[in-house]
Amino acid sequence: MSEQNRPVIGISVGDLNGIGIEIIIKTFSDNRILELCTPVIFASNKVINFYKKSIPEINFNYASIKEISKINPKQVNIFTVWEEDVDIQPGQMSDTGGKYGVQSLQAAVKALKEKTIDALVTAPLHKYTMQSNAFSFTGHTPFLKDAFKADDVLMLMIADNMRVGLLTEHLAIMDVAKNINKEQIIKKINLLKNSLIKDFGVERPRIAVLGLNPHAGDEGLVGREEKEVIRPAILESKKNDCVVMGPYSADAFFARGNHEKFDAILAMYHDQGLIPFKSLAIGEGTNFTAGLQAIRTSPDHGTAFDIAGKNQADESSFMAAVFSAIDIYNTRNHYQELRKNPLKKISAHVVANAVDEKIDE
Repeated sequence: MSEQNRPVIGISVGDLNGIGIEIIIKTFSDNRILELCTPVIFASNKVINFYKKSIPEINFNYASIKEISKINPKQVNIFTVWEEDVDIQPGQMSDTGGKYGVQSLQAAVKALKEKTIDALVTAPLHKYTMQSNAFSFTGHTPFLKDAFKADDVLMLMIADNMRVGLLTEHLAIMDVAKNINKEQIIKKINLLKNSLIKDFGVERPRIAVLGLNPHAGDEGLVGREEKEVIRPAILESKKNDCVVMGPYSADAFFARGNHEKFDAILAMYHDQGLIPFKSLAIGEGTNFTAGLQAIRTSPDHGTAFDIAGKNQADESSFMAAVFSAIDIYNTRNHYQELRKNPLKKISAHVVANAVDEKIDE
């Protein structure tokens, strides 16, 4: 891939006391990744060097920049967000670790909004240490929704064999049912459909919607949300040219392998979607924020304080998040290019049909 076509991928480092910086160093120590993207890590040389010393077998080189316009396309770039010394305590929950993790995120999002980077990959922050008077969001997703003034966003987990979106995210179980309504489900289904088309190149997506209650309510015997809220939302979505089915009983749906028959699944709440995703996903899972005008991905794990600073962290999910960001960037560009020149899309259909006919012969 030529330099001009390689996306610039911004990296926020997450909680300084978690495994974020370790997995970032491990990911970008392989110079072959520079053939696919230009990484810009938002942090400081000092914190990068602190963790670099704990991974002596890794050869990690970078260019240090203080102006985003000075990005070196042939190297990993460290954009200096702060100059001062920071007290790093691997594995410890501290306000400092969260504070500087948030600073990294805010600087990266500023660059993303200004389009000086093409996509953002975020290392994990901790829900508790990231909180402050200046930052009261419950996670990356609501912060990004606010930063980009998005009408709505969707937490979408992606892997080689499945995609799972969440209707509600970080809510206590006791609050889930009262935060589910027909209009919200319709919006999320439509958002998911559009993302599958534009971000993943699925021309006519098939979407499954899970029920909220055991056995999808058993026709109202163990809950009425399916009959009164979820099913009407699905029927309304079908009128809007959506191929959407359900509501399905969540346990039977995954147990029977139905997740591989759809392009995406919409789960009602966090654990309903993430437990089967993390159990059944093939390949490394990635978290993607669908619905943003910008691209943001992250690994599907947290700060892992228990192994931070011990050179035990596995970078596979973070690396997958980087590759996903690159893929989505390229797919969006291809989608936009086809819309600029509809003849290209027609030609692609003609070629595809010709290939299908040849196979049938």
